[in-house]
Amino acid sequence: MVYGVLRLINFAHGDIFMIGSYTALFLASYFHAPFAVVVPLTFAAIALLGVCIERLAYRPLRSAPRVSAVITALAIGLFLETITLAVAGPEPRKFPALVGDHEISFGGVGASNVQVLIIGASVVLMAALELFVAKTRTGMAMRALSWDAITAPLLGINIDAIVSFTFAIGTGLAAIAGIFVGLAYPVIDPYMGIVVGWKAFVSAVIGGIGSIKGAVAGGFILGIVEIISAAFLPSSYKDMIVFGLLLVILLFRPAGLFGVPVNKKV
Repeated sequence: MVYGVLRLINFAHGDIFMIGSYTALFLASYFHAPFAVVVPLTFAAIALLGVCIERLAYRPLRSAPRVSAVITALAIGLFLETITLAVAGPEPRKFPALVGDHEISFGGVGASNVQVLIIGASVVLMAALELFVAKTRTGMAMRALSWDAITAPLLGINIDAIVSFTFAIGTGLAAIAGIFVGLAYPVIDPYMGIVVGWKAFVSAVIGGIGSIKGAVAGGFILGIVEIISAAFLPSSYKDMIVFGLLLVILLFRPAGLFGVPVNKKV
């Protein structure tokens, strides 16, 4: 979403995901908030953080060379990691069991209720995001800004408000993902977002960066490739294969599997 509106790859996204996990840990451990309270509060807190990052770090560089924004995004990621190290310490922390874990059987196939919750909630959130972008006035403004950032203000679109709202939605959803990962793998640490952030980027590139449907498809493709490679090869080869797939996609289809090449008049 951020790339679609600003043409900016937010390399701090993985660290925002990590901050979401720690925020949920803080709410659950110190305030004993239940799952139904932790999720919306974490979403709101990290969405506000995303708006602040956009306003203080990215907005002043909107007309600067593209490399300045990329370097700033990397610096924001390092800043969030350092703050987390200073506040929470470097040691891994156990994520609280916000949802009771028990097995559910579907025709002989077993899965935990946490896995079912994560898959179901992810599908609902992705469908809601797609409908929001496609059917609402704000979503229409996002698409207009993505299509032509020069003409959009002439049509009455408030660029600053739309960009801030886009960051709020994107970072809030990253926080939800951080909660889900904490439920599935209940140990978190300040560096947990690095690999996740890079693999999210790989998924977006594979599917077609700037496309919501493409990012979803790219995530599934990446997951399937990781599972197959771990089944037939040593697990240490998994990341090599994933990033090798990225190179192949960039060589033969730079716009991604579902992306559309953008022609620019020069």
